[in-house]
Amino acid sequence: MKLWHIDSSVLGENSVSRQLTAGIVAREAALHRGLEVTYLDLVATPVDHLSPAHIGAMFGHPPADSATQADIATGASFLDTLFASDIIVIGAPMYNFGVPSQLKAWLDRILVTGKTFKYGENGAPVGLVPAGKKVIIASSRGGLYTPGNPGAAIEHQESHLIAALNFIGLTDVSVVRAEGVAVPDLKPRALANAEAAIAALA
Repeated sequence: MKLWHIDSSVLGENSVSRQLTAGIVAREAALHRGLEVTYLDLVATPVDHLSPAHIGAMFGHPPADSATQADIATGASFLDTLFASDIIVIGAPMYNFGVPSQLKAWLDRILVTGKTFKYGENGAPVGLVPAGKKVIIASSRGGLYTPGNPGAAIEHQESHLIAALNFIGLTDVSVVRAEGVAVPDLKPRALANAEAAIAALA
């Protein structure tokens, strides 16, 4: 089996989401003997945000500069890794109610019409990523944004990421969440709950 481990937090060793993804990957390695792990750190090796040159390349107008050419090639390699992976583990901290911009840049490279989705005759999207892949999101949030909390109305992190993954056919998505980690009284419980969720992964 193959697992794609993706981190996007800028906090390095102080990152809760990175702590969670490491735990999830270790758990999956224990569950699946011989698991092959590919690691992507979107902070250490970021991809560019979409530009006119990127859009032009999609329509048959390759960019002239080598840096953009290399960046487009990196984005194309993401599709290869996506299709080859059985399990995808995504570290997704909440930054200002949404996902980090570097994780959004990654999403922009895997949501590609004609490759990971298409529109049917009635205009409805059809995911093209083969079924059977499992996605585990390691979500960390400073405050409380789950339903029933005051921040729920402005949560655009997990909901955005899950919607994007579902859109391309990745529908087996689970979330390991540590919420309230910026509140000293809540952080220990949040981490303990997340660790228990990791231990329960099957």
